[in-house]
Amino acid sequence: MRTMHGLRRVLALASCAVVLGGCASAPIPPATPSDLAALREQVLTAERAFAKTMADRDFAGFTTFISGEAIFFTRTKALRGKEEISTFWKRFYEEKEAPFSWEPAEVQVLDSGVLALSTGPVRNPAGKQFAIFTSVWRQESPGKWRIILDKGEDFCDCAPR
Repeated sequence: MRTMHGLRRVLALASCAVVLGGCASAPIPPATPSDLAALREQVLTAERAFAKTMADRDFAGFTTFISGEAIFFTRTKALRGKEEISTFWKRFYEEKEAPFSWEPAEVQVLDSGVLALSTGPVRNPAGKQFAIFTSVWRQESPGKWRIILDKGEDFCDCAPR
């Protein structure tokens, strides 16, 4: 009797997993071109607002753009999670003047409308570009985008080889 009850329970759980798995893997219909344009504008607006937190010296605002499970890459390690990222980045907000600024030059949104990539120049206080940032944004609720991956790369204004 006990074995039969256990078998039924396993079969019931397996059935639920199959049903839920099928729902989770259902394809997301592609967004229309006008939807993609609107989503691209949302991400551009979010990226600009994110960058403005640096100019405004608004560390609390900065943290609102970071997903709880985000990963930000530094030169030496990957920072995992909002808390570790915030702890590392706080130093960039402590001085009266911003140590750098950034702005989006390009944004692309997946056809599903769930993820987007933004990239652009990072400039020193004199306005000279020294790096390029790349961020991956996730739409966590309608119109609410947060960064899930971020990485900067040094920029060389060198002649091509």
